[in-house]
Amino acid sequence: MENPFFEQWNTPFGAPPFDQIETKHFLPAFEKAIAEHKKEITAIVNNEQPADFDNTIASMELAGALLSRVSGVFFNLTGTESSDEMQALQRKISPMLTRHSNEISMNENLYKRVSTVFNNRNSSDLSSEQIRAAELNSEQIRLVERIHRSFVHAGANLTPEQRTELAAINERISALTTEFGQNSLNDSRAFKLVLEESDLAGLSTAQRNAAAAAAKASGLPGKYVITLNRASVQPFLQFSERRDLREQAFNGWTKRGDNDNEFDNKTIIVEMVELRAQRAQLLGYKHHSEYVLSNAMAGTPETAMDLLLKVWEPAVVKAEQEREWIKEVMAKEGATHKLEPWDWRFYAEKVRKEKFNLDQGEIAEYFELENMLEAKFYVANRLFGLTFEERNDISVYNPVVRVWEVKDSAGKSVGLFFGDYYARSSKQSGAWMNSFRDQQKLAGDVKPIIVNNMNLNKPAEGEATLMSYSDAVTLFHEFGHGLHGLLSNVTYPTLAGTSVPRDWVEFPAQLFEHFIAQPEMLKKFALHHKTNEPMSAELLARIKQASTFNQGFATVEFTASALVDMAYHQMTEVKDLDVREFEEQVLSAYGKPEEIVMRHRSTHFGHIFAGGYSSAYYAYMWSEILDADGFDAFIEKKDIFDKETADRLYKFIYSRGDTLDYFEAYEGFRGRKPTTDALLRNRGLD
Repeated sequence: MENPFFEQWNTPFGAPPFDQIETKHFLPAFEKAIAEHKKEITAIVNNEQPADFDNTIASMELAGALLSRVSGVFFNLTGTESSDEMQALQRKISPMLTRHSNEISMNENLYKRVSTVFNNRNSSDLSSEQIRAAELNSEQIRLVERIHRSFVHAGANLTPEQRTELAAINERISALTTEFGQNSLNDSRAFKLVLEESDLAGLSTAQRNAAAAAAKASGLPGKYVITLNRASVQPFLQFSERRDLREQAFNGWTKRGDNDNEFDNKTIIVEMVELRAQRAQLLGYKHHSEYVLSNAMAGTPETAMDLLLKVWEPAVVKAEQEREWIKEVMAKEGATHKLEPWDWRFYAEKVRKEKFNLDQGEIAEYFELENMLEAKFYVANRLFGLTFEERNDISVYNPVVRVWEVKDSAGKSVGLFFGDYYARSSKQSGAWMNSFRDQQKLAGDVKPIIVNNMNLNKPAEGEATLMSYSDAVTLFHEFGHGLHGLLSNVTYPTLAGTSVPRDWVEFPAQLFEHFIAQPEMLKKFALHHKTNEPMSAELLARIKQASTFNQGFATVEFTASALVDMAYHQMTEVKDLDVREFEEQVLSAYGKPEEIVMRHRSTHFGHIFAGGYSSAYYAYMWSEILDADGFDAFIEKKDIFDKETADRLYKFIYSRGDTLDYFEAYEGFRGRKPTTDALLRNRGLD
């Protein structure tokens, strides 16, 4: 069979033909795609006409179509359908792509053409004929400025010797990034806490069923298995009465990538931090953090740190209060052992029950996957007029993956939405949104193909898929990202959807989270999986009353990770870096309670060492200022689906991609600048 990447995809919406794509197709597809892209770039550089928007910037946007198609499929599958063969291929392909990217971004003659268009973008010093040729609309000017900035950021102004050094650094960082992610996945897969029925005290029926299903999938029928998937290990830490087993699970969870084995990530971290510092200084920045934030909303590391510390200090105070409540419960129960990190979640649940008469296990009975899917589609319909029609005629890469066609209020197709909700051994941990194809209008009316990934426990045959309230919030979060991609309405692919700085991209996702917490949504969609009865008014009241409980803990564990991220990347030189000691020193200096650990320890902190969030993990907190303040726009109208507010949300946020300054976009939506009041109130830190 011919390589499907070289054929036109005569599938619904031009979706990837997963039933035809095999691992062997990727390498030749990448090789051909890179060669084609090089030819396209060479043609732009060799154009004898003076550089203008169409023959340079727009031509660059149209170039690399095959490479985008192949990459879109490959990098989605490396995160969801990993295998030894795919991992080996990724280790080969990632440096190839980095080398290719370096060649483009460091191409002197291409940069000269981009600079010409950049310098002429406002047409002030041109003749009337040149002005007519150079006249650009606001989106085109935004694109020119972004592309020019990306060249400068990638070293276009360096000397040839410096560019050679930078290219080598980039290739090495790319290889280390791939290795870090694969180590994290493989170390996680290697851990299984195998239990007997007598070990399950405290676990709910749903949790027992999930552990039994995990054991069966591991070839251990009749046993029970806790994995390092968050949906497996976290409920175990909350509810298991076996303290010794909680400790084993906790250590497995927190020591991923730190087991002094073949999957250990400590030396990778040291080298990566050092290379990032070298790269930043080569480019004229003090350190990596300054380099990264020069292209973010925050602008400077100092601004990001100010935010983190403004939240950290009241969070520590609240966590210390929560610790006292926990110790009171421990004393009542006659516990004589010291409170350890593997005890916190377990005793916090007892405090929640004592103070608020609220049981997380009871709440989970009301959060069933099908109802939550219906809930998020309902919100998208009420806000933006979208409808979702499930399609069974579109090829998928795994039998559990589902596909919906998305239509607007006029019945016109908007794009495709893939949902991949279950954990499996081939899948990286966490939850994320990605795209197989981004929206654009330059090469025709190109519709987006978006995917959401989660890691829910797959239930036994015939059982409902139950999730925690936290998982339901995550489902809405990732769908917020999905809508950001689906509703994109721009011309140029570089500016489409979620192609924005980290501290802006989390805003649409986190704002969407708020909807599932609203009483009218819970009444309508939080239905008991057995009786189909809605939550009682009394249970809703208890949930609201407990909404800020344990937020000290949650805020400290998150912010601890963000502070360590910033500390790594504000280093100007790396000497004798010991990862374990570094974490301890940084967080001790800030007064972290010893019973709380980082949400992501360095050795499995994929956001910053295998993803795009280095010196940017603060972005979730930055965006929380925006989402908390932004959702208040609906609350102030006393209607969470207020049409005027929803229309502004679409116009200025979800549809704009990177076509508008982020501060202007927020003020266009909200009518004013954001404040931190709502964030502190929502976390109980005011």
